[in-house]
Amino acid sequence: MNSIPKSPIERIIAPVSRFVHLEYTSGIVLLISVLLAIIWANSGFSESYHLLWETHFMVGLGEHLLDKPLHIWINDGLMALFFFVIGLELKREFMEGELSTVSKALLPMTAALGGMLVPATIYFLINSGTGASHGWGIPMATDIAFALALLSMAGKHIPASIKVFLSALAVADDLGAVMVIAFFYTGQVNFVALGIAGIFLLVLIIGNVMGIRSSAFYLILGIAVWIGFLLSGVHATLAGVIVAFTIPARTRIDEEVYSNNLRKLTDDFDREIPSNSTLTTPDQHHTIQQVKNLSLAAETPLQKIEHALHPYVAFLVMPLFALANSGIIIGADFFTAIINPVSIGVTAGLVLGKFTGILLFCYIMVKLGIAKLPEGGTWKHMIGVALLAGIGFTMSLFISGLAFSSPEYVEQAKYGILIASGLSGILGTLVLRGTARNQTGLKK
Repeated sequence: MNSIPKSPIERIIAPVSRFVHLEYTSGIVLLISVLLAIIWANSGFSESYHLLWETHFMVGLGEHLLDKPLHIWINDGLMALFFFVIGLELKREFMEGELSTVSKALLPMTAALGGMLVPATIYFLINSGTGASHGWGIPMATDIAFALALLSMAGKHIPASIKVFLSALAVADDLGAVMVIAFFYTGQVNFVALGIAGIFLLVLIIGNVMGIRSSAFYLILGIAVWIGFLLSGVHATLAGVIVAFTIPARTRIDEEVYSNNLRKLTDDFDREIPSNSTLTTPDQHHTIQQVKNLSLAAETPLQKIEHALHPYVAFLVMPLFALANSGIIIGADFFTAIINPVSIGVTAGLVLGKFTGILLFCYIMVKLGIAKLPEGGTWKHMIGVALLAGIGFTMSLFISGLAFSSPEYVEQAKYGILIASGLSGILGTLVLRGTARNQTGLKK
């Protein structure tokens, strides 16, 4: 097959494009954002860091205005896009992915359950009877971008099934976190606004049933649902997950019809009198348009939208969220400051709770013969994955902002999240790299 000639600009940006499409790139960008936030918040420009995120922006017409500081627009607005992509991933996984059948979903779903219950219990026991006990949801979630990035960098000889297991575990984990936010971190509800959002949601569902496949249709009405949730008191990011489940996930034609028609159109194109200029002939142009329409019919709107949004979420939304929420102050009293029930509860929940919960629930399922380890995987792989699952960064930071109204508690939670995520990442990577080296040695 002849490759398509690259223009000068394409040759210039090719290295950047290759870097962006590496599995671990989004994790690296996220880490850079975290480090930048911490450096900025502790530099001589720290005042500008805090002033930036408190800058107010207004959107609306006439008297109907939404006036929020920048960090709220990020946490409630841009993060709705993050949750929308999570919703698309969940729907895809439930339809044809690693959560589509009971046999496939059993081990990662059970592991996710253990990885939520044990950390929440540890945190609650440490903070029981204090004003911070409501933060039990903070250590329940896994940051899939960081975890998969470190797994990818841990070694080439780690079985693909282990990556699939961690992905399915993190997706199931995200589902649990979304349910926790919906049921336990939602304030007083304005049912009129929620009802209006419900009407727009019903229109989306009807559109799906009627066969509407336009991305613009789902985008515009999805924004209306988000505004309704924002005004209702139910956390607006949940609108992203709910709207995602209304996106069509089926093709209009199957693979055989697509292949046969594409072959016919290719033959039609070849039979056309070739154009000796840089332009195509009218008949060739018509055939090209038919190929485009055929390809659209063979593509699901869900996968199309997910593929289009993923780079924006990975390289804009999540780094901005990290930059706006990771700026903790590291003073001379840092080691004294982290000795508090919130930081200890979050750290213990993520590092010990995730590890114990995931490994214990998996061990029980395997020993009872209900489930099997991922193909080619060992218990050492599972130990590494259970440690990596303690990286609770993005979702944990998000939940801490919902759980606490006290800035002091939020800051203490951030200390715990960053320390736990760092420890879990280092320990998990070391274990998996050791496993990869051992396997390489055995093969030699």
